[in-house]
Order: sequence, then structure tokens, then C-alpha cells
Amino acid sequence: MENKTHFGFEQVDESQKAKRVAGVFTSVASNYDIMNDLMSMGLHRLWKAFTIELAQVRPGERILDVAGGTADLSMAFAKRVGPTGQVWLTDINHAMLARGRDRMLDHGFFGPVAQCDAEKLPFPDNHFDLVTVAFGLRNMTHKDLALKEMRRVLRPGGRLMVLEFSKVWQPLAPAYDFYSFKILPWLGQKVARDADSYRYLAESIRMHPDQETLRNLMQDAGLERVQYFNMAAGVVALHRGYKL
Repeated sequence: MENKTHFGFEQVDESQKAKRVAGVFTSVASNYDIMNDLMSMGLHRLWKAFTIELAQVRPGERILDVAGGTADLSMAFAKRVGPTGQVWLTDINHAMLARGRDRMLDHGFFGPVAQCDAEKLPFPDNHFDLVTVAFGLRNMTHKDLALKEMRRVLRPGGRLMVLEFSKVWQPLAPAYDFYSFKILPWLGQKVARDADSYRYLAESIRMHPDQETLRNLMQDAGLERVQYFNMAAGVVALHRGYKL
């Protein structure tokens, strides 16, 4: 019998999850950026800006942006690595990757892109100075395998940064639940004509490991000096670990 995993609150066969997630992101790709602004009231820009600053990217570095979507992080890093560095934009979803590639070209960045699975990265060992994944880890079926792959492609001394929704401060949980399960699907229907995909996104956040559990997962994957930074009362957390 095939192993089960979660798709939001629903239990599905592992082989079906990737297809279901692909359907969600193919559906939301064209409205992804405007919905990010609406859903977070623009805060996602601050969360990403904090990630970019903490990454301390230097000219000449090699960077891998996993599940890079519409390329917000890739474009910011491309400015910092300069002509001697390299930023790979990757995503498992073709519609999201195409949108990210087009945005990079529109802004004058001509870096490499690759459609690939984070659990089977097509890159050599010890290759990148920095690997990032922003709001993508929670959609991966085998998070432990994906984290091990991200560590594998890091050079010794390199760092992994995971920006993801996490466990909100408990007193805010009722209001956050109301917003997630009532307002987000309503916004999804009004703007993207797709309430179900945004209901899944809200559910996927609840199924994602909390701050300490993700810290432990990163340590189990072989990363060291793992720490996390809460933002917006724990709505989002940035985890950072090193390959030493």
C-alpha cells in the first residue's frame, strides 16, 4: 500500500501530492504577486528584505534559490553577487518558473533557471555558498530529503536559509485562524477566482512544522548552528543553518 501524506488537511497518496500541489500553483501563478501583497498586506516584502539582509551575500558567490517562484529573492541576490557571481532560479512548477524567469528578464537579469524537484537537485556536491527556500518547503512531500539535498549542494561553510510560515503566538491564534480560513479563501475567489487553492495554502501552513520542529529537522539533515528568527509574532519564521 502506498504511503500517505497530507495535502492541506486531506490525507492523500504520496504520488498524488506533487500533482495536487502543481495544480494549485499553476492556478495561482498569474495572480501570485498581487495575492501575496493582499494576503500579507505587503509584509511579505519586509520578510524577504530581512532574509536578504541576513544572508549577507557577497560579490562572486554562487546561490541557489529553491522553489524560487516569481524570483523576488533571485533578483535581489543577483544585484549583490554581481557579474562574477551566479544565482540559479529553480522551481518544480513550470508556470511559476516561467513567471519568475520573465520577471528577471524584464528587470535586466539573465541568470540560469531550472525546473527541478528539491528532493532531487541536479547540482553537484559542495557547489553553492547559499541556498534559500522561501514559502516553498511546506509544499514538499519529504521535507527531510529536501533539506538533506540542500545541505548536499552547499559548500563547507555555506548556509541554508528557510523562510516559511510558522506557529503564531498563541493569543493571536483565533484571529489568525479566522483570517486564514475565512478571509483568504474569499480574497482568492474575488481576485483569482480560486478559493480552493487559497484554502489549501491556509491548511498547508497549519500542517507545517513549528519553529522548534523545523530547527530539529534541519539539524537532523546535518546542518549546524541552526537558529530561527520570528517575524509578525511567529506568523513567519526565518531559519538559518550552516554546513560546517
